[in-house]
Amino acid sequence: MSGPLSHLRVLDLTRVLAGPWCTQTLGDLGADVIKVERPDTGDDTRAWGPSWLTDGEGKPTTDSAYFSSCNRNKRSITVDISKPEGQALLRELAAKCDILVENYKLGDLKRYGLDYESLARVNPKLVYCSITAYGQDGPYAQRPGYDLLCQAEGGLMAINGHADVEDGGPGGGPVKVVIAVTDVLSGLNATIGILAAVEARHSTGRGQHIDIALLDSIVQFGANQIATYFITGKQPKRVGNAHVNLAPYQSFRTADGYMIVGAGNDGQWRKLCEAMGSPDMAFRPEYLEMKDRNAHRPQLVRDMEAILTKHPTQHWLDTFASLGIPHAPINTYDQVFAHPQVQHRALKMSMERPAAQGGGAVAMVASPIRMSDTPVTYRHAPPVKGSGTESILLEVLGKSAAEAQALRDRGVV
Repeated sequence: MSGPLSHLRVLDLTRVLAGPWCTQTLGDLGADVIKVERPDTGDDTRAWGPSWLTDGEGKPTTDSAYFSSCNRNKRSITVDISKPEGQALLRELAAKCDILVENYKLGDLKRYGLDYESLARVNPKLVYCSITAYGQDGPYAQRPGYDLLCQAEGGLMAINGHADVEDGGPGGGPVKVVIAVTDVLSGLNATIGILAAVEARHSTGRGQHIDIALLDSIVQFGANQIATYFITGKQPKRVGNAHVNLAPYQSFRTADGYMIVGAGNDGQWRKLCEAMGSPDMAFRPEYLEMKDRNAHRPQLVRDMEAILTKHPTQHWLDTFASLGIPHAPINTYDQVFAHPQVQHRALKMSMERPAAQGGGAVAMVASPIRMSDTPVTYRHAPPVKGSGTESILLEVLGKSAAEAQALRDRGVV
């Protein structure tokens, strides 16, 4: 069954994470994604090991596990963009594509005649998406930037980390989100913008330029915390694993570890107290309503942990399971993939690289997008660098075998 985007072809001039996350999503939805890589090193993340993918004999390859996380459902072509013939080849490809995604530094592709204005003359219907750290304009537009920098500049690190102490001190200090959340969010925003532009093209007949910035994405990510800042003028404090508006709703110590326990309303709070064997606690004046529990959060945590630490985590998971009380274990990844719901949803999947690419199974996380009529498809394992060069030259651009070989001989591909 064809995916919902199987009628679209994407020219992927991205590397590392934000851009590849976007183009993998488009590929999962059926688009034909042509990933352009440098002939020498390819995508930077191919070398970001350990760990390394293995071939059909179980031997390590030169491709990292990191690379595999965001590069399935793509065909790889190597092109030397510094050569005029390479630039011409990419213009030919752009003329045959619906979408182009790039994450070069501002102005880099203009030098090669591969910027939006140049390619729009070649293909007026092209949807061209640029992903940069700071956007296409403004005083920082020329600066390079990365996820960690934008987490810092965009305010996320200022509110993330161990809770600030009660006297207003700094607590444990700022902490980044270990996943490159700025890149992932930017990739998702790019996907949304691209699909909107493809839809708009049905009405206008034209493509357009989409400008996605990592800094914009991470600032928008904080909107619910920023809304309070806009109203009060006060900087949100770090609250660690707690919630700024709900109590209890955080991690708690048990006899053998930690777990999450919450109560989103007064009814759940009363159920929770009863399940913990302390029904009277629900009606103490300082805990009676949510505003009271928020005001007395430190003592609430101490009182709850005095009970929860009497038994191991599994005891409380079993106790709370049928009562409608929000709770969860804090799982490591081995526990995540042993989780019955994760297994039911088949979130771990595996794809085999073709024997011509050395073979070998690649384990990865499945797409979370579920569609009833046009489901996600998995057609190509993360490709070996340049493995699709021949087929793309012949099938997409209509080159002859002799022409393809001549391009190889001249070091263009």
